[in-house]
Parts: sequence; C-alpha cells; structure tokens
Amino acid sequence: MSEEHTVTIDRKAVEAALEVVRPSLQADGGDVSLVNIRDDGVVELQLQGACHGCPMAMITLKGGIERYLKQAVPGVKEVIAIDM
Repeated sequence: MSEEHTVTIDRKAVEAALEVVRPSLQADGGDVSLVNIRDDGVVELQLQGACHGCPMAMITLKGGIERYLKQAVPGVKEVIAIDM
C-alpha cells in the first residue's frame, strides 16, 4: 500500500534557483518560467523561446535544470515541462 507524501517546497527558492540557470538558456535564445509546484515534489516549468520545441530541450530540462533544482531546493523530486 503506497502512502502519498505532501512536500512543501519554497517557491522563492525555486525562483532563485531558476535565476541561476536562466542566463544559460537566454544565451541560446530560450527561457523558462515556473508554472506550478505540486504537493508530490514535482516542479512544472514552461520552456520558452528557442527552448520550446528544441530537440535538446529534454536533455536541458533533465540533465541541467532538474539536476540543479534537486541540489539547490530541498524537496524537489522531479522537474517536468508543461506545454501551454
């Protein structure tokens, strides 16, 4: 039987961490915005500009942004892209 765990993640800490990675994205004509932080520790982001639809976007998201957010912000379990 699995139990659901509610995680409280500091939105300001996520925004601050995104500010660290944002210049690298902007240098390539892209950007990222925070859409939602779910109770299960999943951070939902929207990739923008050149990042939206880029073939390397998932590598950037998982290998770069997610890895950094997991290190920088307690409680982050996963980062996913939301297409809006």
